[in-house]
Amino acid sequence: MTPEQNDLITLSKPGTPLGDLLRRYWQPVAISDELEGARPLKAVKLLGQDLVLFRDEAGQLGLVDRDCPHRGADLAFGRLEDGGLRCPFHGWLFDVNGKCLETPAEPNPAFCNRIRQKAYPVRERGGMIFAWLGPVDENGEPPALPALDCLTAPDSHVFSFKGYLDCNWLQALEVGMDPAHASFLHRYFEDAEADASYGKQFRAHSTDSDLPMTKVLREYDCPEIAVASTDSGLRITTLRHLDGGDTHVRITNVLFPQAFVIPLSSTMTITQWHVPIDDHSCYWYAMFTSFAEPVDKPLMREQRLQLYTLPDYMPRVGRHNDWGFDPAEQRMRTFTGMGEDINVHDQWAVESQGRIQDRTREHLGTTDKAIVAYRVMLIGQIKQLQKGESPLALAAGGDAATGPATIDGVAPAGTSPDSYWREAVSRLRAEASWDVPVLAL
Repeated sequence: MTPEQNDLITLSKPGTPLGDLLRRYWQPVAISDELEGARPLKAVKLLGQDLVLFRDEAGQLGLVDRDCPHRGADLAFGRLEDGGLRCPFHGWLFDVNGKCLETPAEPNPAFCNRIRQKAYPVRERGGMIFAWLGPVDENGEPPALPALDCLTAPDSHVFSFKGYLDCNWLQALEVGMDPAHASFLHRYFEDAEADASYGKQFRAHSTDSDLPMTKVLREYDCPEIAVASTDSGLRITTLRHLDGGDTHVRITNVLFPQAFVIPLSSTMTITQWHVPIDDHSCYWYAMFTSFAEPVDKPLMREQRLQLYTLPDYMPRVGRHNDWGFDPAEQRMRTFTGMGEDINVHDQWAVESQGRIQDRTREHLGTTDKAIVAYRVMLIGQIKQLQKGESPLALAAGGDAATGPATIDGVAPAGTSPDSYWREAVSRLRAEASWDVPVLAL
């Protein structure tokens, strides 16, 4: 890859080709919890833009440019009152749509009608707040949110969280489309009890089996990987052929342009976006969706706050303290020497590549076929948009974008892995405790 190609797929500020593409998709901008408390307002940076997210007195969400259109003062220090956000400099007041309601020091009361602050559509689902920074239709409306499982499930069955990464968004995303790394980076030397696996990646048993996922990854470290294009991105099929003729089947997805959808357990999935703050840092935003019982949100939150601090969801370990690396631990107890939380493992893997990975120096192998396919897709969609054509759109309403299907399970000997995962996914959805839309497989 050339330096110019690397820039093309990593730099997302306004006016860049990638930035133009990403602005054609809904972007997670905050967790709903971030607007709890006495002052529901937060300064945010998204795709290199400085913004202010707030909830007005009526509970409506607003997202506006951070600089006041009067003389550029910082609206993140504004007052939430009188139906909007008021700038402390001269008292100019803006509603959630950017309309100026008052310019109190101006003698002409109609002066405010000439003022407009740039505002962006926002939507809230499952404890996550999404923003639209791209073009809108003639009525000022953005496209509907896509019909993903995590966005159609009842709030009781979805838990949302996020975490900061000190690196470019793309290398953070690419780790999720690499099935081979889990056998090494996330290797556990001992298998935990099933009742201790709740909410933890790679600690549960596989579907239709009492085989721990940790054992599968540890003992079968050379998987067979296939990649297929779908209406929403890419489907990655990973097969591990077990002793005795059974096959471990893992289906994961790249949700274009910047998310992946993977199984957490036999009844819970993770949809995780990687969203640029700027070119050198990002947040991962995850929605955990249960098809069975409601999510134990207090436990899920408690688990993740062992690693992240509030209010900014900063990791307790990172580049500043060598990701908690302990050579004695690596020698005696864990594969990485960085504890047992896979979020730390992934954080080291992506941050240690540098704040923007130099892809001119990498040597990709056959296990990287999903990464190659994704980069081809990303560059193709950027070029398509540059030609004035619409990029890949995620469908809204209960059609092709619903899902996408994801699972890890064990297909019995003599069973087609493809037939197995489709039947297992259909069974999971049919037995769900909420009204899951039908998924065409």
